[in-house]
Amino acid sequence: MMQERIRRMAAKRNGVLRAAGVLAILFIATISAHAAEEGGNASAERATEIFKWINFVIVAGALVWLFGKYLPPKFRGNAEIISSAISKATAAKAAADAQLREAETKLANLEKEVAELRALAEKESAAEVERIRAATQSDAKKISAAASAEIEAAERAARLELKAIAAKLAVDGAESLLAQQLTPAAQESLVSNFVKSLDGRPN
Repeated sequence: MMQERIRRMAAKRNGVLRAAGVLAILFIATISAHAAEEGGNASAERATEIFKWINFVIVAGALVWLFGKYLPPKFRGNAEIISSAISKATAAKAAADAQLREAETKLANLEKEVAELRALAEKESAAEVERIRAATQSDAKKISAAASAEIEAAERAARLELKAIAAKLAVDGAESLLAQQLTPAAQESLVSNFVKSLDGRPN
């Protein structure tokens, strides 16, 4: 687009130069015709004036030719530099836009990853709480079973001890009762009854 603009500017300059040349030629021709009509003394003055104008036109044409020859390449160089700078700026803007889009995409993905990590952490936390609750319940059941077993064992031991105490008390009571009831007369009666029972047996 910039090169097309440069071509148009160069074409306009060339057209202006041609138009200036044509106008200079027409001006000279008009002055010459007017001087030929006047004639005489005035013609010398007019010839001097014409030569001044011709001089002016030649100098102006030379300047226009010099500017037309040397300035367009400079303008073209400046235009190319500007075009190159615009191209570089466009490329830099495109790169910056791409980086911005990439950053926005990463940011969106980061928010998504953070949400996923938060959900995963909550899920794992809930699973850990459930595991701890289950382990606590299991430990409580084990402790309760162990306590029940210890209580049953203590109860059995207490019953056995109670039976032994009761048996000892019964034996002691029986001994004391027997000692009270077994008087010397009762002992003699028992012995005589035993002897009689032995006498009645066949040998």
